[in-house]
Amino acid sequence: MNAHTNFDNLEVGFDVPAVPGMDEADIQTPCLVLDLDALERNIKKMGDYAKAHGMRHRVHGKMHKSVDVAKLQEKLGGAIGVCCQKVSEAEVFVRGGIKDVLVSNQVRDPRKIDRLAQLPKLGSRIIVCVDDIDNVAELSAAAQKHGTVLEVFVEIDCGAGRCGVTTSQDVVALAQAINAAPGLKFTGIQAYQGAMQHLDKYEDRKAKLDRAIEMVESAVKALTSVGLEPELVSGGGTGSYYFESNSGVYNELQCGSYAFMDADYGRILDKDGKRIDQGEWENAFFILTQIMSHAKADKAICDAGLKAQSVDSGLPFIYGRDDVKYIKCSDEHGVIEDKNGALKVGEKLRLVPGHCDPTANVHDWYVGVRNGKVETVWPVSARGKAY
Repeated sequence: MNAHTNFDNLEVGFDVPAVPGMDEADIQTPCLVLDLDALERNIKKMGDYAKAHGMRHRVHGKMHKSVDVAKLQEKLGGAIGVCCQKVSEAEVFVRGGIKDVLVSNQVRDPRKIDRLAQLPKLGSRIIVCVDDIDNVAELSAAAQKHGTVLEVFVEIDCGAGRCGVTTSQDVVALAQAINAAPGLKFTGIQAYQGAMQHLDKYEDRKAKLDRAIEMVESAVKALTSVGLEPELVSGGGTGSYYFESNSGVYNELQCGSYAFMDADYGRILDKDGKRIDQGEWENAFFILTQIMSHAKADKAICDAGLKAQSVDSGLPFIYGRDDVKYIKCSDEHGVIEDKNGALKVGEKLRLVPGHCDPTANVHDWYVGVRNGKVETVWPVSARGKAY
């Protein structure tokens, strides 16, 4: 998967943090490291689960922003395509060869709509979400202009409180408008309950999802009664996929973070009260950092600060260590509590960031390691594609 990158022209430490074949010990820090064995196990496990439950799995591209990771999810996990949040992000995956792309968001800017309507010309199925009837006419006009077909999901607000309609009547009205619009195809429902994904307790997540499923069931019944039974009912995340896949109404999952596993997701509990990063999923995504100072006896300073990670969901934890703790960060420095003076200058540590999605978006490269060697280096293909 490195065929598109000519490492002969890239300088380690300036262009890239590592090149394939290097020893893991020589990787330049701070950078993103993927444990390839753990990543592959996570991907295969979710793929096996989806297959066993008769579910399509559309992985979330916004999590990793990587064409290479998405293709690995297709190859090892049977993923059928990706979700994206923005048109430019979708363009990266389409140009990279992903053939089934959902923009799981509304697209309203005229220039963005125009670009979206051209994407099917590149050979990919394109689906977009709507929650406003005016948007239907906008999308239809662009699709007709370019001679393409855009597939459309009606988005239901099933608890997140952001985008989406809230009544079955509105779902039906939008679906009928889509069905009648030239250049558009009504394909189904977007019903992702994002607000509950990070609730600690399994029972609390289930209670939220039970209400969401009731809304979706009502909408599907109303659509079917007017001859518009949805082909796809899509939703589900790392914190809830087992509810959607056993609902009898959803047929497509949108899980993302399961592949990498971050600190915030890792702390939520499964049905047996166990953290999901201690059995259900493995940590495969790390910030590799190096100790750069130990001038204070009880504190070590590392080179991964705010510019190397997102701390919106809390500070990272140090993987595999309980004798030291990451306690504070500024732009370029991380402060590690080291009461026993265990760390040495030059020592490298793996940090598990609080939130994988925005952390990935501040780096250019993933360094994939296996058995102490750099096996692959992948670009963060859609980094910065926020428009």
